[in-house]
Amino acid sequence: MTDTAPRLAPGEPFPDFALPDAEGQTHRLSDYAGRHVVLYAYPKDDTPGCTKEACDFRDSALLKSHGAVILGVSRDDAESHRAFAEKYSLPFPLLSDEGAEFLKGIGAYGPKNLYGKVVEGVRRQTFLIGPDGRLVRAWLAVSVDGHADAVAAAIEADRKNRADG
Repeated sequence: MTDTAPRLAPGEPFPDFALPDAEGQTHRLSDYAGRHVVLYAYPKDDTPGCTKEACDFRDSALLKSHGAVILGVSRDDAESHRAFAEKYSLPFPLLSDEGAEFLKGIGAYGPKNLYGKVVEGVRRQTFLIGPDGRLVRAWLAVSVDGHADAVAAAIEADRKNRADG
């Protein structure tokens, strides 16, 4: 499986986006300037792994203590996002990229192995974007267990680096 998707390096500006949430409100990275943003790409609403991941982000006391903005993005439509968010009381926006243009642009969509078969789809990835809009860290092959706390630890480390630097 070849992966020709673009990859961003830490320190590079993260591409801005304009994606709608379940209520039709457009979200842009620039809306969150000055805050850490956790942008996580996930395959599908209300599936076991995606539900666990969303609930872990929802429940992470460490992420809450850091005041990070959490944004989920998938190809699901607004109605699917609305039902998923309501069912699990998700307090953060789920963004729709139905055509996968943005997801392709950040390397979070393309060939992946699903139960031994290569398919095109959203790759479970997380991007930590600093208050300056630059990529701090990317997790390109996310294992859900413990991931939310790992992201929180990366925010803490980045805050310390910024304070020391």
